[in-house]
Amino acid sequence: MTTKTITGQLIGYARVSTDDQEAQLQRDALTAAGCARIFEDKASGKNTDRPELTAVLDYARPGDVLCVWKLDRLGRSLIDLVSIVDGLRERGIGFRVLDGALSSVDTTSADGRLFFQIIAAMAEFERSLIKDRTRAGLEAAKAQGRTGGRPSVVDEDVLTVARARKAKGESVSAIAKALGVSRATLYRHLGENA
Repeated sequence: MTTKTITGQLIGYARVSTDDQEAQLQRDALTAAGCARIFEDKASGKNTDRPELTAVLDYARPGDVLCVWKLDRLGRSLIDLVSIVDGLRERGIGFRVLDGALSSVDTTSADGRLFFQIIAAMAEFERSLIKDRTRAGLEAAKAQGRTGGRPSVVDEDVLTVARARKAKGESVSAIAKALGVSRATLYRHLGENA
């Protein structure tokens, strides 16, 4: 496998979790690394709405390298992190971690790519464990007579009223509106009689 030469620019991404926190340390490290532009979010890592992360991902072009101060500044979870970095790789964009225990992650080098592939394998293993635990939990609940999902908003009383109104010729849309349920839910409960 050949090593790609960086042809673009280094782009920084910094994130702090709250408005009370300051990202100056991250900005300083990213500037010292040579980042031409730095995007900064003030949002929890668990928050899916990170507008500056979206902006930096849109801004980056093939040959660029996205830099973060520490690995946990980018992803909400290992799975999220791998997804973001895989998306960068597919677009020809490198990824580099500047500091911390995982600062050897630099997808522009052979060692960094290998290290990230190991991380990706761990994320895939984590995904499999989550699926297995979910499946086992659903099977255990089913064995105890429980089913997953939200409780239905249409109980027998509501269904009786809906059937009576439908028998009088009222439209399913009007019935659903009057009973405060969606048309699709009402159609599903009325079945073929709708």
